[in-house]
Amino acid sequence: MTEPAVHPGGLGEVPAARDIRRYTAQAANARGGASLGSLLASVYYAVITIGIAIGMALGFAQAMRVALPPEPDVRTHLSLSLATLVVVIIVALAGTLVSLAGRLGPVGAGGAEAAWWLPLPVDRRGLLRPAARRLPLVAALVAAILVGLLDAGLLADSGPRVVHVVITSALVGAGIVLLAALAQSRGVSRSATALTGDLILGAAPVAAVVLALTGWSLDEVPTLPWYGAVVAALLLAGAGVLVDRRLHRIPTRSLRESGSVATQAVGAAVSLDSRELGRALTDGAARTTRRRISRLRTARGPASAVVTADLVVLRRSLRHMVQLVVAALVPVLVSTVPQLASSAGVLLALLVSGYVAMSATGEGARRAQMAPILDRLLPLEAKTVRRLRTVVPAIAMLVWSVVAFGAVGRWTGDMASWIVLGVASTPVWAAAAVRSSYRPAPDWAGPLVSTPMGALPTGVGAVLARGPDLVVLGLLPVWIAVLLRDVNETMIVIQAGLAAIAFGIASSVATGTFMERMMASQEELEKKAKK
Repeated sequence: MTEPAVHPGGLGEVPAARDIRRYTAQAANARGGASLGSLLASVYYAVITIGIAIGMALGFAQAMRVALPPEPDVRTHLSLSLATLVVVIIVALAGTLVSLAGRLGPVGAGGAEAAWWLPLPVDRRGLLRPAARRLPLVAALVAAILVGLLDAGLLADSGPRVVHVVITSALVGAGIVLLAALAQSRGVSRSATALTGDLILGAAPVAAVVLALTGWSLDEVPTLPWYGAVVAALLLAGAGVLVDRRLHRIPTRSLRESGSVATQAVGAAVSLDSRELGRALTDGAARTTRRRISRLRTARGPASAVVTADLVVLRRSLRHMVQLVVAALVPVLVSTVPQLASSAGVLLALLVSGYVAMSATGEGARRAQMAPILDRLLPLEAKTVRRLRTVVPAIAMLVWSVVAFGAVGRWTGDMASWIVLGVASTPVWAAAAVRSSYRPAPDWAGPLVSTPMGALPTGVGAVLARGPDLVVLGLLPVWIAVLLRDVNETMIVIQAGLAAIAFGIASSVATGTFMERMMASQEELEKKAKK
């Protein structure tokens, strides 16, 4: 039996890992069809877009800082300084970074890289070195920009002080990712790292409430001294070298899973598919096996089975549970900071935190939209199934409403009326969660629009608005009540009526927009008239 001929000439030496990387890059560039000019134009476009976005964000933060009232000389028994709230936000961002580092790897090889590179008889460190460097650098850049905007915009610190904060935040961001990479090289599961980040994120607002109760606050964002920054930079360099030397110890399975999750998350972010992005980040770090199996005793029929399944999905997702806790405490924190406790600030905190909590409750409906057979197997009508999907979001948002609107009531001095208004608005949040979960995918077969993230369908905005439109229109009495800082019976009755309308809209199985349905009905009438 003759050996298969893989090359007409003689066999040579195995190429180095760097040569394999260069060959792969050259082959991809040759088949990509992009020229150097188009590459430079794309880089220029991206830099200009990022610069404009940073400038707009900085201007908005500074304008908001100027519009904020001065800090009172005498603090109440439950208050936080603005600097303390900024530090709490930074800690929450650090927890988010740890969670993302655990879910994305941080070192991984996806797609063709995992299929071709990993089995090769070469030093794996040379193949994984760019991937190991990419995420720490990105984390340092993003941390520097976000924390710098918070410090320069909200706290209005001087230029040298902002530079000091930016350097410290960049070092901390890179250090967090490097520590996650070291944990990955030592065999620590990605779910454990993601769990640590979720716990830090959940502890941040709880710690803020404790600080408000104890009356302890900060005057500025803590930073490293200049010599400490130099020492930290040296330690980061040493950690980078240690990670590089341990790249070959990362299990192949971990590399494949991390690369797959990163590829899926990038594709979902570019296509503006928030549902797919959430699935990638949630399922990527989920445990494959569980120590305890629920008996699902509440599932007594098809209707209770739907509700039980949604409840189990929410209960098993720690990220969504932490998301609910954090979202419930945001209005509490904003209402305790004198400089943010204005009508506009409280309304913004209420809407943003409510939408974040709402998105955490619709995981069961999102999974059902991804696999429609789950709903079709049940002996129930489609409208009935969608109504049942609102039960778990309604229960979760009821708890959120009691906490959030209770904080607003403490701010205005009438807690009972505000809690009643929050309870009346609960069905709107639940309906918005189901409506956004069952929204149709964008029509990629139609005309496309050029954007910094690539070509997108023209109707992507209308698709993404399904869900938030109910929040905007269905909570108009809440908008008015917060802006007027007063609740009356008429507002509560109108809110209950809008909640019933929102529930009916969420039960609808129509996929098109209102204008599309009107045009379709008009076309049908014209066809009937011609006949």
